[in-house]
Amino acid sequence: MKDIWFEIDNIDEVDSPSIALYKERLRFNLDEMIALVSGNADRLMPHVKTNKMPEVLKLLIRAGITDFKASTISEAEIAAAVGANSVLIAHQLVGLKVDRFLELSTHFQSTCFSTIIDSVDAAFLLNKKAEKKEQKVNVYIDINNGMNRSGIKMGPGLDALLAAIKECNGLEFKGLHVYDGHLRDPEFSVRNKKIESGFEDVTTYFDALKKIYPNIKMICGGTPSFTSHLLNESRITSPGTCVLWDWGYGEKLTEQNFKYAALLVTRIISKPTEDIVTLDLGHKSVASENPIDKRVKFLNIDNYELLSQSEEHGVLRVSNWDKLKVGDVLYGIPYHICPTINLHDEVSVIENGLKTDSWEITARKRKLRF
Repeated sequence: MKDIWFEIDNIDEVDSPSIALYKERLRFNLDEMIALVSGNADRLMPHVKTNKMPEVLKLLIRAGITDFKASTISEAEIAAAVGANSVLIAHQLVGLKVDRFLELSTHFQSTCFSTIIDSVDAAFLLNKKAEKKEQKVNVYIDINNGMNRSGIKMGPGLDALLAAIKECNGLEFKGLHVYDGHLRDPEFSVRNKKIESGFEDVTTYFDALKKIYPNIKMICGGTPSFTSHLLNESRITSPGTCVLWDWGYGEKLTEQNFKYAALLVTRIISKPTEDIVTLDLGHKSVASENPIDKRVKFLNIDNYELLSQSEEHGVLRVSNWDKLKVGDVLYGIPYHICPTINLHDEVSVIENGLKTDSWEITARKRKLRF
């Protein structure tokens, strides 16, 4: 392994701006995920939204991880196409997505598909279309555990939704889905306390349901709460970001021992004035939902400040302006890898310091076949 792990010897074969995926580090992260659940890969349901790549999913499957969570039909499709055992689309389906989901289920009959619902209206809509096609759809009830983005709160409405599902011949109740991505305290003990406090009522309700539906499951959280939920063997965990890792979670989730496996490659394209260099790294190449100082952290330059970004340019103030040249390569860790991946068509696969392959980021497209 190279002393400077991120440098690419045949960098002239890597375009910019682009993403380099370091295969050894990717494999380390997969092994670490499995080790954290004591080798029981059945407790893992990684989220496809982070990587969106069939080749990455193949590596997960070879490692023994065969169940996945997805946000889009495209993500579910690539997982099924490479042999996933099951895929949960953790996004309440409306409009044409219901029809696409049913077509997907018909085509990939060896993959068990499911989705989430949080309202009676959604249940009846899904049931109506499923019955029309003589299909049975597996559903998880999405619980609002305080994030207030989706899901139904604990209470009478939840009982009413469960009763409605019982009336639907086209639906099969499979359990609860609970996402608590709003809990990201850097101190694990604080985060864990909040997560477990928020799960007290959910756990009680789930345990009662298990007496009626003994085979139901509870699918929980994402990467921030992974290290909490893995401590409870009744929960299926859904980390996603940790497959590739990023600066944001590396900064916050210090108890997790994952490695940066995907970096941005960018080049200096201009030195327009003293102390300023311009990169080919605009906000079309790196997630820009965060403030300018929380988008990318460069590994091979010190004492810099990202001043601004436009569509194809990134303006950087530097302290070593005289030493930098147009064409120089910078390597950067994205603050948020998931939407950054979605901005690119492919990654350069790096092994032992060399680019050896390119992998398509297939599911960045909203629609593939279905």
